[in-house]
Amino acid sequence: MTARIIDGKAFAATLRARVANEAAKVRDAAGRTPGLAVVLVGEDPASSVYVRSKGKATREAGMESFEHRLSADTPQATLEALVDRLNADPAVDGILVQLPLPGHLDERAIITRIDPDKDVDGFHPVNAGRLATGLPGFVPCTPLGCVMLLRDVLGDLTGKDAVVIGRSNIVGKPMAQLLIAESCTVTVAHSRTHDLPAVVRRADIVVAAVGRAAMVKPDWVKPGATLIDVGINRAEAGLVGDIDPACAEVAGAMTPVPGGVGPMTIAVLLRNTLVSAARREGVAIDPAL
Repeated sequence: MTARIIDGKAFAATLRARVANEAAKVRDAAGRTPGLAVVLVGEDPASSVYVRSKGKATREAGMESFEHRLSADTPQATLEALVDRLNADPAVDGILVQLPLPGHLDERAIITRIDPDKDVDGFHPVNAGRLATGLPGFVPCTPLGCVMLLRDVLGDLTGKDAVVIGRSNIVGKPMAQLLIAESCTVTVAHSRTHDLPAVVRRADIVVAAVGRAAMVKPDWVKPGATLIDVGINRAEAGLVGDIDPACAEVAGAMTPVPGGVGPMTIAVLLRNTLVSAARREGVAIDPAL
Protein backbone atom coordinates (compact mmCIF):
# COMPACT_ATOMS: atom_id res chain seq x y z
CA MET A 1 0.00 0.00 0.00
CA THR A 2 1.21 3.49 -0.83
CA ALA A 3 -0.42 6.47 0.82
CA ARG A 4 -2.42 8.99 -1.14
CA ILE A 5 -0.38 12.20 -1.23
CA ILE A 6 -2.45 15.15 0.05
CA ASP A 7 -1.74 18.02 -2.35
CA GLY A 8 -1.84 21.10 -0.14
CA LYS A 9 -0.51 23.27 -2.93
CA ALA A 10 -3.49 22.47 -5.18
CA PHE A 11 -6.03 22.85 -2.34
CA ALA A 12 -4.48 26.19 -1.34
CA ALA A 13 -4.68 27.46 -4.94
CA THR A 14 -8.39 26.62 -5.03
CA LEU A 15 -8.97 28.32 -1.67
CA ARG A 16 -7.12 31.45 -2.80
CA ALA A 17 -9.26 31.61 -5.95
CA ARG A 18 -12.43 31.35 -3.84
CA VAL A 19 -11.14 34.10 -1.54
CA ALA A 20 -10.51 36.33 -4.57
CA ASN A 21 -14.10 35.80 -5.78
CA GLU A 22 -15.54 36.65 -2.36
CA ALA A 23 -13.19 39.64 -1.93
CA ALA A 24 -14.72 41.09 -5.10
CA LYS A 25 -18.17 40.83 -3.44
CA VAL A 26 -16.91 42.82 -0.46
CA ARG A 27 -15.36 45.41 -2.77
CA ASP A 28 -18.61 45.79 -4.74
CA ALA A 29 -20.81 46.01 -1.62
CA ALA A 30 -18.57 48.14 0.61
CA GLY A 31 -16.77 50.27 -1.95
CA ARG A 32 -13.35 49.24 -0.66
CA THR A 33 -10.93 46.35 -0.88
CA PRO A 34 -10.16 44.12 2.13
CA GLY A 35 -6.75 45.07 3.55
CA LEU A 36 -3.98 43.13 5.33
CA ALA A 37 -1.20 44.95 7.19
CA VAL A 38 2.03 43.04 7.76
CA VAL A 39 4.68 44.35 10.14
CA LEU A 40 8.30 43.16 9.88
CA VAL A 41 10.87 44.26 12.47
CA GLY A 42 14.48 43.64 11.46
CA GLU A 43 16.03 41.83 8.52
CA ASP A 44 15.58 38.15 9.36
CA PRO A 45 15.99 36.46 5.95
CA ALA A 46 13.24 33.84 6.40
CA SER A 47 10.81 36.44 7.73
CA SER A 48 11.59 38.74 4.80
CA VAL A 49 10.75 35.94 2.36
CA TYR A 50 7.49 35.21 4.19
CA VAL A 51 6.48 38.89 4.15
CA ARG A 52 7.17 39.18 0.41
CA SER A 53 5.18 36.05 -0.38
CA LYS A 54 2.27 37.17 1.82
CA GLY A 55 2.19 40.56 0.08
CA LYS A 56 2.21 38.96 -3.35
CA ALA A 57 -0.55 36.49 -2.43
CA THR A 58 -2.67 39.26 -0.91
CA ARG A 59 -2.50 41.35 -4.07
CA GLU A 60 -3.23 38.32 -6.27
CA ALA A 61 -6.41 37.75 -4.23
CA GLY A 62 -7.56 41.28 -5.08
CA MET A 63 -6.87 42.65 -1.60
CA GLU A 64 -4.75 45.53 -0.32
CA SER A 65 -1.34 44.76 1.17
CA PHE A 66 0.14 47.26 3.62
CA GLU A 67 3.75 46.45 4.51
CA HIS A 68 5.52 48.13 7.42
CA ARG A 69 9.26 47.39 7.68
CA LEU A 70 10.97 48.61 10.83
CA SER A 71 14.63 48.51 11.84
CA ALA A 72 15.83 45.79 14.21
CA ASP A 73 16.44 48.36 16.98
CA THR A 74 12.86 49.71 16.92
CA PRO A 75 11.73 50.51 20.50
CA GLN A 76 8.73 48.76 22.05
CA ALA A 77 6.79 52.04 22.24
CA THR A 78 7.26 52.69 18.50
CA LEU A 79 5.97 49.25 17.56
CA GLU A 80 3.03 49.58 19.95
CA ALA A 81 2.16 52.96 18.44
CA LEU A 82 2.14 51.41 14.95
CA VAL A 83 -0.19 48.62 16.12
CA ASP A 84 -2.50 51.25 17.64
CA ARG A 85 -2.61 53.13 14.31
CA LEU A 86 -3.42 49.94 12.40
CA ASN A 87 -6.14 49.04 14.92
CA ALA A 88 -7.76 52.42 14.23
CA ASP A 89 -7.30 52.36 10.43
CA PRO A 90 -10.62 51.52 8.69
CA ALA A 91 -8.74 50.32 5.58
CA VAL A 92 -7.01 47.56 7.59
CA ASP A 93 -9.00 44.37 8.27
CA GLY A 94 -6.14 42.16 9.36
CA ILE A 95 -2.91 42.82 11.27
CA LEU A 96 -0.02 40.39 11.23
CA VAL A 97 3.18 41.09 13.17
CA GLN A 98 5.81 38.74 11.77
CA LEU A 99 7.40 36.57 14.46
CA PRO A 100 9.94 36.13 15.92
CA LEU A 101 10.58 39.71 17.01
CA PRO A 102 14.05 40.91 18.02
CA GLY A 103 14.92 39.87 21.57
CA HIS A 104 14.46 43.28 23.20
CA LEU A 105 10.77 43.41 22.22
CA ASP A 106 7.96 41.87 24.26
CA GLU A 107 6.10 39.61 21.81
CA ARG A 108 3.21 38.89 24.17
CA ALA A 109 2.58 42.59 24.77
CA ILE A 110 2.51 43.24 21.01
CA ILE A 111 0.20 40.31 20.23
CA THR A 112 -2.25 41.28 22.96
CA ARG A 113 -2.25 44.90 21.74
CA ILE A 114 -3.70 43.87 18.35
CA ASP A 115 -7.49 44.28 18.11
CA PRO A 116 -8.78 40.68 18.46
CA ASP A 117 -11.18 41.32 15.56
CA LYS A 118 -8.19 42.19 13.32
CA ASP A 119 -6.00 39.38 14.70
CA VAL A 120 -6.01 37.27 11.54
CA ASP A 121 -3.10 35.18 12.90
CA GLY A 122 -5.42 34.01 15.71
CA PHE A 123 -2.75 34.44 18.39
CA HIS A 124 -4.54 36.89 20.71
CA PRO A 125 -5.64 35.35 24.05
CA VAL A 126 -9.22 36.50 23.31
CA ASN A 127 -9.25 34.44 20.12
CA ALA A 128 -7.65 31.48 21.91
CA GLY A 129 -10.50 31.71 24.45
CA ARG A 130 -13.11 31.99 21.72
CA LEU A 131 -11.75 28.83 20.09
CA ALA A 132 -11.68 26.93 23.40
CA THR A 133 -15.30 27.87 24.19
CA GLY A 134 -16.76 27.46 20.70
CA LEU A 135 -17.31 31.14 19.96
CA PRO A 136 -16.60 32.64 16.52
CA GLY A 137 -13.16 34.18 16.25
CA PHE A 138 -9.91 33.84 14.38
CA VAL A 139 -7.98 30.56 14.48
CA PRO A 140 -4.24 30.26 13.77
CA CYS A 141 -3.80 29.70 10.05
CA THR A 142 -1.72 26.52 10.03
CA PRO A 143 -4.03 24.34 12.16
CA LEU A 144 -7.14 25.64 10.38
CA GLY A 145 -5.47 24.70 7.08
CA CYS A 146 -4.76 21.23 8.46
CA VAL A 147 -8.43 20.72 9.35
CA MET A 148 -9.47 21.83 5.86
CA LEU A 149 -7.16 19.20 4.35
CA LEU A 150 -8.44 16.51 6.72
CA ARG A 151 -12.06 17.26 5.85
CA ASP A 152 -11.20 17.14 2.16
CA VAL A 153 -9.60 13.69 2.50
CA LEU A 154 -11.81 12.06 5.13
CA GLY A 155 -15.10 13.96 5.01
CA ASP A 156 -16.76 13.71 8.42
CA LEU A 157 -14.14 13.46 11.19
CA THR A 158 -16.63 12.44 13.90
CA GLY A 159 -15.31 9.73 16.21
CA LYS A 160 -11.82 9.62 14.71
CA ASP A 161 -8.97 8.97 17.15
CA ALA A 162 -6.55 11.87 16.65
CA VAL A 163 -3.08 12.42 18.09
CA VAL A 164 -1.44 15.85 17.93
CA ILE A 165 2.30 15.71 18.57
CA GLY A 166 3.33 19.11 19.91
CA ARG A 167 1.68 21.56 22.30
CA SER A 168 2.65 25.01 21.01
CA ASN A 169 0.21 27.91 21.17
CA ILE A 170 0.61 28.40 17.41
CA VAL A 171 -0.13 24.85 16.22
CA GLY A 172 -0.50 22.09 18.81
CA LYS A 173 -3.06 23.57 21.20
CA PRO A 174 -5.35 25.16 18.58
CA MET A 175 -5.08 22.01 16.45
CA ALA A 176 -6.38 19.95 19.37
CA GLN A 177 -9.25 22.40 19.95
CA LEU A 178 -10.26 22.28 16.28
CA LEU A 179 -10.25 18.48 16.26
CA ILE A 180 -12.37 18.43 19.43
CA ALA A 181 -14.82 20.73 17.63
CA GLU A 182 -14.91 18.14 14.81
CA SER A 183 -15.94 15.51 17.43
CA CYS A 184 -12.63 13.65 17.31
CA THR A 185 -11.18 11.92 20.36
CA VAL A 186 -7.97 13.89 20.85
CA THR A 187 -4.67 13.17 22.57
CA VAL A 188 -2.01 15.88 22.77
CA ALA A 189 1.40 14.22 22.93
CA HIS A 190 4.79 15.86 23.42
CA SER A 191 8.44 15.30 24.36
CA ARG A 192 7.53 13.94 27.79
CA THR A 193 4.81 11.53 26.66
CA HIS A 194 5.50 7.98 27.84
CA ASP A 195 5.84 5.48 24.98
CA LEU A 196 5.05 7.98 22.23
CA PRO A 197 5.16 5.34 19.45
CA ALA A 198 2.37 3.37 21.16
CA VAL A 199 0.25 6.52 21.57
CA VAL A 200 0.68 7.41 17.89
CA ARG A 201 0.06 3.85 16.73
CA ARG A 202 -3.59 3.89 17.82
CA ALA A 203 -4.47 7.09 15.93
CA ASP A 204 -6.62 7.39 12.82
CA ILE A 205 -5.24 10.94 12.40
CA VAL A 206 -1.73 12.09 13.31
CA VAL A 207 -0.69 15.75 13.22
CA ALA A 208 3.05 16.16 13.81
CA ALA A 209 4.26 19.63 14.82
CA VAL A 210 7.42 19.29 16.88
CA GLY A 211 10.28 20.38 14.62
CA ARG A 212 12.26 17.11 14.72
CA ALA A 213 13.20 15.73 11.33
CA ALA A 214 11.61 12.37 10.40
CA MET A 215 10.73 11.66 14.04
CA VAL A 216 7.57 9.65 13.28
CA LYS A 217 8.65 6.26 11.91
CA PRO A 218 6.66 3.73 9.86
CA ASP A 219 6.31 1.33 12.80
CA TRP A 220 4.59 4.12 14.77
CA VAL A 221 1.76 4.37 12.25
CA LYS A 222 -1.57 2.55 12.25
CA PRO A 223 -2.18 1.06 8.78
CA GLY A 224 -4.42 3.39 6.77
CA ALA A 225 -3.99 6.37 9.10
CA THR A 226 -4.02 9.95 7.76
CA LEU A 227 -0.81 11.86 8.53
CA ILE A 228 -0.49 15.65 8.55
CA ASP A 229 3.12 16.87 8.70
CA VAL A 230 3.50 20.44 9.96
CA GLY A 231 7.27 20.18 10.46
CA ILE A 232 9.77 21.99 8.26
CA ASN A 233 13.35 20.99 9.05
CA ARG A 234 16.50 21.71 7.07
CA ALA A 235 18.61 18.62 6.42
CA GLU A 236 21.42 17.70 4.03
CA ALA A 237 18.84 16.34 1.61
CA GLY A 238 16.82 19.59 1.74
CA LEU A 239 13.57 20.30 3.57
CA VAL A 240 12.12 17.40 5.52
CA GLY A 241 9.12 17.11 7.79
CA ASP A 242 8.55 15.58 11.21
CA ILE A 243 7.22 12.38 9.60
CA ASP A 244 9.58 9.93 7.91
CA PRO A 245 8.60 9.77 4.19
CA ALA A 246 8.77 5.97 4.49
CA CYS A 247 5.51 6.18 6.47
CA ALA A 248 3.80 6.44 3.07
CA GLU A 249 4.16 2.63 2.90
CA VAL A 250 1.80 2.28 5.88
CA ALA A 251 -0.46 5.35 5.91
CA GLY A 252 -3.66 5.80 3.95
CA ALA A 253 -2.91 9.45 3.15
CA MET A 254 -0.21 11.94 4.10
CA THR A 255 0.98 15.44 3.35
CA PRO A 256 4.36 15.92 1.66
CA VAL A 257 7.07 18.36 2.76
CA PRO A 258 7.26 20.72 0.98
CA GLY A 259 3.90 21.16 -0.78
CA GLY A 260 1.56 19.96 1.95
CA VAL A 261 0.64 22.14 4.91
CA GLY A 262 2.92 25.10 4.03
CA PRO A 263 0.88 26.56 1.13
CA MET A 264 -2.27 26.34 3.26
CA THR A 265 -0.98 28.80 5.85
CA ILE A 266 -0.95 31.83 3.54
CA ALA A 267 -4.22 30.78 1.88
CA VAL A 268 -5.96 30.64 5.28
CA LEU A 269 -4.41 34.00 6.24
CA LEU A 270 -6.12 35.50 3.18
CA ARG A 271 -9.34 33.72 4.11
CA ASN A 272 -9.21 35.17 7.64
CA THR A 273 -8.59 38.69 6.28
CA LEU A 274 -11.58 38.34 3.96
CA VAL A 275 -13.79 37.11 6.83
CA SER A 276 -12.70 40.10 8.94
CA ALA A 277 -13.58 42.54 6.16
CA ALA A 278 -16.96 40.90 5.55
CA ARG A 279 -17.84 41.01 9.25
CA ARG A 280 -16.77 44.63 9.61
CA GLU A 281 -18.73 45.72 6.53
CA GLY A 282 -21.77 43.49 7.11
CA VAL A 283 -21.32 41.71 3.77
CA ALA A 284 -22.47 38.10 3.34
CA ILE A 285 -19.86 35.77 1.87
CA ASP A 286 -19.71 32.03 1.23
CA PRO A 287 -20.22 30.46 4.70
CA ALA A 288 -18.24 27.39 3.61
CA LEU A 289 -15.00 29.39 3.45
